[in-house]
Parts: sequence; structure tokens; C-alpha cells
Amino acid sequence: LDPYTDHGHDGIIVNDEVDNDETNKLLIEQSLILAEAGADIIAPSDMMDGRIGLIREALEASDFKNTILLSYAAKFNSKFYGPFRDAVGSSSSIGKSSKSSYQMSLRNKQEALHEVAMDINEGADIVMVKPAMPYLDIIHSIKDSFQIPTFAYQVSGEYSMLKLAITKGWLDSGVMLESIFSIKRAGADAILSYASKEISQEIQNK
Repeated sequence: LDPYTDHGHDGIIVNDEVDNDETNKLLIEQSLILAEAGADIIAPSDMMDGRIGLIREALEASDFKNTILLSYAAKFNSKFYGPFRDAVGSSSSIGKSSKSSYQMSLRNKQEALHEVAMDINEGADIVMVKPAMPYLDIIHSIKDSFQIPTFAYQVSGEYSMLKLAITKGWLDSGVMLESIFSIKRAGADAILSYASKEISQEIQNK
């Protein structure tokens, strides 16, 4: 929800805090609207507790039984989101505030595995790890532990860092594809990246 709020957070603010339950109500409405519009996959990225089970229940009740749920199950409170937040304007909105109350601590691997297990139990078909490169160990552990389709998101900061280094001549252009290989090797079944178009062209030319 962060691109649509004036405070830049991923949910509804009540008494200066993100209200998990009130946010889930909106996420359910949003998911049903998307399913009715024809979306094959719903991918909540907010990290609210219990939202996968509630969305799954609402989809089933509305006869969207085949709609796939891709849960951002391990979304870390990372500094690598900076360019995206600047692009959508949430960086200035959120100011010095933090998303640490609902996004994961970058220090805690077990929390990620716990959250993934809960989301699978609630009905997730696919799980997402975000960011990707700083969390290759998380991608590997999730795939190894649960054998569920595991996606990884190479976020704006990862891409921008490598792209700038390539543009400046500090690194060879092949470093972008190398970064994708590292994510795939860690266990990702699919990778979301701002480099997708150029990477696909590079692969075709090999």
C-alpha cells in the first residue's frame, strides 16, 4: 500500500502505528478487486501477520480457487529499496520513520524461516525473498527446507549499484548476469529484476 499512502508505510496508521488488522481488511478488498479484474497471481508484499490466510479464505469464498498467492514471506527491512522509494515518492513521505515493526530484521535468519512456514500453512503457493543478493543464504535455506516455489527480487538498490559500476567502467558488464546466476544458484525458481530485459537479450545472444 505504500505508493498510495501519504505517510509511505505499507498499511493503515492508527495511533501512530501500523495497524495489522485494519491493513488486512484493505488487503482483502484489494486482492478481490484484482482477482475480479482477471489477475492470475496475487502478490501481497506488506508483511502483515495473517494476511495470507485471510486473503486465501476470501478468494475461496468468492470462487477464485485457482488464483495463485505469491507471498512476500521474507521481506527484509533493507536499505537497498532506496531508488524505488524515491521513484514512487514514499521516501520523502516516510522521512525518518522505519518499517522495522513489520519488515524483517536483517540479522534474523530463523524469523524468515518461521514466517515462510506460517505463510505456507496459510495457503501461499509461492514465496518471495526480497532483496535477493544480500540474502542468498535465506533463499537457499527456504528452498532446501520447504521445497516450495521460491522467488527472489533483485531490488532497485542492487540493480542501481551494479548498473552504475558498469556505466562508470568500474565493473565489466557481465557482472549483472553473474549476479543473476548467483541468485539462481542459491535456489531461486524465478527472479524479478530491473535488468530482466537486458539479461534476457544477453542470454539469447550467447
